Amino acid sequence: METVLDPNSANREPDRLPPGDPRDLVVLLDDDHQPRGTASRSAVHSHYTPLHLAFSCYLFDADDRLLVTRRALTKRSWPGVWTNSFCGHPRPQESLEEAVRRHGRSELGVDTLDIRPVLPQFSYRAVDAAGVVENEFCPVFVARAGGGVEPHPDEVAELAWITVDELRDTIRVAPWAVSPWLVAQTLALEEADAWHLLAPNRTGTAP
Repeated sequence: METVLDPNSANREPDRLPPGDPRDLVVLLDDDHQPRGTASRSAVHSHYTPLHLAFSCYLFDADDRLLVTRRALTKRSWPGVWTNSFCGHPRPQESLEEAVRRHGRSELGVDTLDIRPVLPQFSYRAVDAAGVVENEFCPVFVARAGGGVEPHPDEVAELAWITVDELRDTIRVAPWAVSPWLVAQTLALEEADAWHLLAPNRTGTAP
């Protein structure tokens, strides 16, 4: 595979920043999903989490298997819960697609190819057992893995490659066993009769 060098990579912030780094910010949103400020990522999630910008991504391999991951046990919210491939927060001035690429590298050690939106207006609010609130405008993307994954232990405890049908069966039988945003996203796909949108593109796949 040809390696494409990013001409701005020398000036790009690191994919992972240390906890509490002042550059590690999320974008706060108003009720119309327009930016209204920023907050520290490490402090934004609480019992009173404000609406902020995020994304979810469903990552497929060359055999059209979907990656699902179990969140690390050290996560502040929903530790140890199975969910979609990965999620994250764009930094200020970072596009959603750039954030998907960055988190793919930092959380899973993989390049993400053929990124495209499947639920561009998705949002949700959920409260975990400890009272921590997720409150996100969270467009959903599908992408293709550009190689093998090497998950970061601070992000992922376990992973599995499954079919879309297996995902649908799991959520139908045991929705309590997975993250609330995964359930809500799959319900949105069901309501829109849009499961076919999860089929990844075949251009640009890894050899």
